[in-house]
Amino acid sequence: MFQFTRLENGVRVLTEHCPGTRSVSIGSLVDASPQDDPIDRRGLAHLTEHALFQGTSARSEMEISRLMDAAGGQMGAFTTRDYTCYFANVLDDYVTFAIDLLGDILCNSTFPAEQMSREQQAIVREIGLSVDSPMDRIHTSLKQSIWRDHPLGRPVHGTAEDVAKMNREDIIYFLQEHYTPDRVIVCAAGNVDHDLFVEHVQDALWMMDGSNPRKPSAPCVFHPSVNVEPSSASQSYFAIAIPAPHYTSEDRYSWFVLNTILGGGMSSRLFRRIREEMGRAYHIDSALNSYRDAGILVIEGSTSPESLRDVLSATLLEMGKMAFGDQPIDEEELWTARMQLRGQHLLSSENLSTRMSRLATQEFYFGRRIDEDEVLQCINQVTLEELQGLVDQSLPASLSRIAVAVTGAVESKSETEATIQEIAGCFRAVETVSS
Repeated sequence: MFQFTRLENGVRVLTEHCPGTRSVSIGSLVDASPQDDPIDRRGLAHLTEHALFQGTSARSEMEISRLMDAAGGQMGAFTTRDYTCYFANVLDDYVTFAIDLLGDILCNSTFPAEQMSREQQAIVREIGLSVDSPMDRIHTSLKQSIWRDHPLGRPVHGTAEDVAKMNREDIIYFLQEHYTPDRVIVCAAGNVDHDLFVEHVQDALWMMDGSNPRKPSAPCVFHPSVNVEPSSASQSYFAIAIPAPHYTSEDRYSWFVLNTILGGGMSSRLFRRIREEMGRAYHIDSALNSYRDAGILVIEGSTSPESLRDVLSATLLEMGKMAFGDQPIDEEELWTARMQLRGQHLLSSENLSTRMSRLATQEFYFGRRIDEDEVLQCINQVTLEELQGLVDQSLPASLSRIAVAVTGAVESKSETEATIQEIAGCFRAVETVSS
């Protein structure tokens, strides 16, 4: 059963009681993200997330860790391009304790200078690990190239140079500016009583005050690009992106189906062609990366350096077959994709963390709950005519405006860029961005 309450200070509280469970997944989603970072403080939202676990006026960092371990639970946080989320998974006996702890870190953190310095060093190392991961590196460079000066293109972790120069006052200012109650959503899924949960949240977050309504975002333009970054890796890693709608688009279910048919599973066109028929890649798939202001459909994979040209060519050719009618989507593909999406949605619903996350993100993006039946109905209502109309309207133009990122073992930067330009030339040339 789903219930909603808005506290007097503006904090939204949502719960879903799930019978037969003994645990509760709790989350606090805050409308604060890298898009709110000052231009010379990229990574401040992410550093703030880390800083909130470094001690409060009542508890030290070690006490926070020990208390959560003693409860047999898990507590953590993560920062996305649209929001920051703090979460705890605990037995139902410890809901009051978990909410009290969550409220303590959100309202009473002290940000000791010594811990701040240590956490900055940890994040700089985290950035280094991201650079060492080929797929992380590709996604960061791809989104920076696509969205350029728009805040959505900023790296979530920021840059090592910016993180190193931040101070305690930067964090306090960011917290006061963006962690206002109108930007906070608290959710719980599991064996939870709504009225009691609301009381606990009220007790934990009553100190929060003020408001800071989000201002309209600047237009988010997709920039075609080719970005090649050779590295010492033994394989070639690539990602190809085309424009896709923002998170709340009315066409989102058709895009879910399209993505599934293209590269969303073992029966997808790209997996069958690149992995099964050609045997040129172990990893190849596609995914929708949708945000509040924009979205992209990303195809990613890895292959040997000598196969990179063939794999990129075959990938774009498969998209071209779909876009220009050489191999249109058929009823069997549509049915399989619907069944796959239905199964994925229902299976993931077995996880309380997923149910909690859905409560939070649906409230964040849509301002309402979208129940399971509505989701399944919308997936089932995608028709072949609608899907082909989406393909006809979106893919031909998108293939002339692709963005590509390649890293790892490549022949050379100039030769790889020329290869991509040549392959994409059949759909019209793409703009090259030097890295």
